[in-house]
Amino acid sequence: MHAKTLTLHAALLASLAALPAAHAAPQITPGQTTFQNNCASCHSVDPTLSSRAGPGLFRVLGRKAAGVPGYNYSAALVKAGAAGKTWTRQELDVFLADPAKNVPGTTMPVGVPDKQTRAALVDYLASLQGPATTAAAAPAKAATPADRNGSWDDSQPGRIHHIKASDMPPPFATSSAGNGPRVEARPNGSMPTVPQGFTVGVFASDADKPRLPLRAPNGDIFLAATAKGEIKVLRAKDGQQTATPEVFASGLTRPYGMAFWPSGANPQYLYVANVNAIVRIPYRNGDLKARGAAETVVAQLSDTSGGHTTRSLAFSNDDKTMLLSIGSATNVATEIGPQPPEPLAQWEAKHGVGASWGVETDRATVMAFDPDGKNRRTYATGLRNCVGMLVYPGSGDVMCTVNERDALGDNLPPDYLTRVKQGGFYGWPWYYIGDNEDPRLKGQRPDLKGKSIVPDVLIQSHSAPLGMAVYQAPKGAQHAFPKEYEGDVFVALHGSWNRGVRTGYKVVRVFMKNGVPTGQYQDFMSGMVLSDREVWGRPAGVAVAADGALLVVDDAGGTVWRIAPQR
Repeated sequence: MHAKTLTLHAALLASLAALPAAHAAPQITPGQTTFQNNCASCHSVDPTLSSRAGPGLFRVLGRKAAGVPGYNYSAALVKAGAAGKTWTRQELDVFLADPAKNVPGTTMPVGVPDKQTRAALVDYLASLQGPATTAAAAPAKAATPADRNGSWDDSQPGRIHHIKASDMPPPFATSSAGNGPRVEARPNGSMPTVPQGFTVGVFASDADKPRLPLRAPNGDIFLAATAKGEIKVLRAKDGQQTATPEVFASGLTRPYGMAFWPSGANPQYLYVANVNAIVRIPYRNGDLKARGAAETVVAQLSDTSGGHTTRSLAFSNDDKTMLLSIGSATNVATEIGPQPPEPLAQWEAKHGVGASWGVETDRATVMAFDPDGKNRRTYATGLRNCVGMLVYPGSGDVMCTVNERDALGDNLPPDYLTRVKQGGFYGWPWYYIGDNEDPRLKGQRPDLKGKSIVPDVLIQSHSAPLGMAVYQAPKGAQHAFPKEYEGDVFVALHGSWNRGVRTGYKVVRVFMKNGVPTGQYQDFMSGMVLSDREVWGRPAGVAVAADGALLVVDDAGGTVWRIAPQR
């Protein structure tokens, strides 16, 4: 540069340095990072937005507990608020350390046990004390008959649903709802509703509210107690149809997915997916306690671990490939920008067609590894949150249940179950259900049009499908289902928050023909919703017991239900 140019350049730099802080790039604080990684999937801090699955946290300091108008708080937190509990720094610190201990009965699922991390989070929440700008909520209008299509009171065992892509409404046909459920205690004598010819009863109860079940070769049922950081095990004594949970392993970090390896009668390990790592625990058939410390197999799953935090595991039928699903960090990746950090062709060569970047790097994916955790590669992309994942017997097809995006309206887009093709792209975040472009990202990725795979089975929007299991009656099962159930897939629908009229909160049966989904599903277990505001149960996972009964894990009521044919 010439001297004059250098002088002007230096002057420009000096003037930029002197700009007020308001013009500088905002600094991300540790507390904000903790919020984004652990809280933002349920809570908003935007004063212009309504509640999500959890209440908004803008101006939370000084607010009475259960103080957001219109939000369906748990009865426990309402009681605490009525008794004068107010969110001071000290109260937030104690509550966040162990929510269930501080307010027994709260539906807050996971605490922040680390003191330093918790203090940074409280500092961040304390900084959000500006004037509220949320408009007063409009009075809720009565639901019309059309609004109730697909809702909780439109469900009953035996009812068949077949949703097609051509049935989808346009984006924003309805406003985006903030309608989280208020979880009540199960009314005395209340039981889920199951089809005629079946009975239902309590198999086990657990106050730690585990989420996902897995049957061991000997018939023991393993449970991921995610919030507690434990794996538990249930063993029914001979001739009994109940069990008491015991702790198999502890000290884990939000464990969810589990898988035994190798398959067959004598596995050597129980693999467990923590929120950002995979570990394996030495195991021999029949163990009720871990026989050794957890060994880290994959030290880090992705650069970010917030947003959707369930990680599901499965092994290929030949035991040579370990599959892992990782949900997205955000709803629809609106902040990652239109271009990856390197040329698009290079990025996709490394991460897969349609792979996102920024905070979404290696998120919304199914990843593949060798059983030792090496040879990492992308298996499929564009799956916003594949919570349930399995490998179908016989065909070896990988299958996912996927929670689709929010805030496009009550009936858009559908959630789904699908076979997942290696190298396949399923749309998120730019497209949904084939070539339907998300209007919030309009025009960003025209190159992906025609590449998004349409899923096999569309499920009512906002149903939140979680765990699933293929029905295969074990050899010699005394309580096997009728033959027509063999090979069909049971799916737990955890239930909506982003729908004006509640939906989900049931177990459905997905029909299969020659190992291929037909597109139809049938209500199998329902009856856990009390009203448009209140529920007493939320199915989270399913498993087939050694005697052929179907087990359903309810992570709101802390109950494992057992369903079997009448005898």
